[in-house]
Amino acid sequence: MGLDDKISNKAQDAQGKVKEGTGSAVGNESLEAEGKGDQAESSVKQGVEKVKDAAKDLKDGLTK
Repeated sequence: MGLDDKISNKAQDAQGKVKEGTGSAVGNESLEAEGKGDQAESSVKQGVEKVKDAAKDLKDGLTK
């Protein structure tokens, strides 16, 4: 996972947490749901990047 991707995913997760918390605090279910969606999307992206990293590590290990 590249550093830029890690930073972007963490920022998206943090933004989602803020949206969810704000939505919950003010009773805005739509904003709260949007925040949860941002967090879920960030988690999926992180998972995909981990799989890519593992595949690259495996490939590198086989070619040594």
